[in-house]
Amino acid sequence: MSQLVSDQPDDLHRVIDRDGSVVDGASVSLSDDTLLALYEDLKLARRFDRKAVALQRQGRMGTYPPIYGQEGAQVASVHALDDEDWLFPSYRENGAMLARGVSMSKNLEYWMGSEAGNAALRERNVFTVTNPIATQIPLATGLAWGAKLKGDNRAALVHFGDGATSEGDFHEGLNFAGVFDAPVVFFCNNNQWAISVPREKQTKSATIAQKAVAYGFEGVRVDGMDPIAVYEVTRDAVQKAKNPGDEPAPTLIEAFQYRLGAHSTSDDPGVYRDEERTEKWRQMDPVPRFERFMLETGRLDQEDVDAIEQDIEDRLNEAVEQAEAATTDPRHIFEHVYAQQPKKLREQQAYLESLREEFGDDALLED
Repeated sequence: MSQLVSDQPDDLHRVIDRDGSVVDGASVSLSDDTLLALYEDLKLARRFDRKAVALQRQGRMGTYPPIYGQEGAQVASVHALDDEDWLFPSYRENGAMLARGVSMSKNLEYWMGSEAGNAALRERNVFTVTNPIATQIPLATGLAWGAKLKGDNRAALVHFGDGATSEGDFHEGLNFAGVFDAPVVFFCNNNQWAISVPREKQTKSATIAQKAVAYGFEGVRVDGMDPIAVYEVTRDAVQKAKNPGDEPAPTLIEAFQYRLGAHSTSDDPGVYRDEERTEKWRQMDPVPRFERFMLETGRLDQEDVDAIEQDIEDRLNEAVEQAEAATTDPRHIFEHVYAQQPKKLREQQAYLESLREEFGDDALLED
């Protein structure tokens, strides 16, 4: 019998339970090397996330969106990609970007206000971080369609939240992908909250996955807090996208999970949700859940766990030092916005230059 919290559906693809045991009828198809890589990146994502929140609280970084509880979906889905594939993240996919190979220091620089953080993404086939809700969805569809036209054997994986399914960009992206059979995997992180708006106020559809039917391709549901299940479902979708055969290339994945933390460091979830329910969902936390699986199956022992955690801590401390040592040019706020800079922006930049001439760069950066 699968061990579920009261409001978790029983129709999700699942491989391991909250106690780390393999559910009845399931099997683990991943190699030990892949499982170890997943574990290391899950631990990295969790520790990075906690450090980022601490940096924001200390005034050393700007507003930050925690990923607590969503590490399993982010890390496992990215591990299912091939090197040539592209990731299109929303603002919350910090764990996904780290798993894709983006450096911790560059990620921190982005949240500290430096364009260098975005500039480092391209070399890892990661698109620019998208803050407006759902705008990355048609962009991913466009890249996937372009790859198909060029004969490139690559897919696009695009992450978004359940709130994004209420945006026009979601429907336009899925409709276009369905019509032109684009090799794209739509990955909805259904954490059941769009800031303070619960999932039941986003749509009257029984599931988000079923929305794919209207656009002519498959929708699947997976336990988003089970890293092995997420990997399997995403890997199948990526392979189908690149080798569709008689099936439509796109897939919509609904990763059913729960946002265990706040929407952002500016948010207090205790104001609008029942935190007793949140505590029940902590039983499904993907990081200790996967760790129990690794320990109980003999793939790791406590000495291995301690060594991995120490390595992550050392690398993270070094990344923080590098990020805080990097300089940020105030002029970057005027760049990379418009192809042709409008008059109002030119005037603002000229005003900044006058301040720099009067007070110097150091004074501006201190303020």
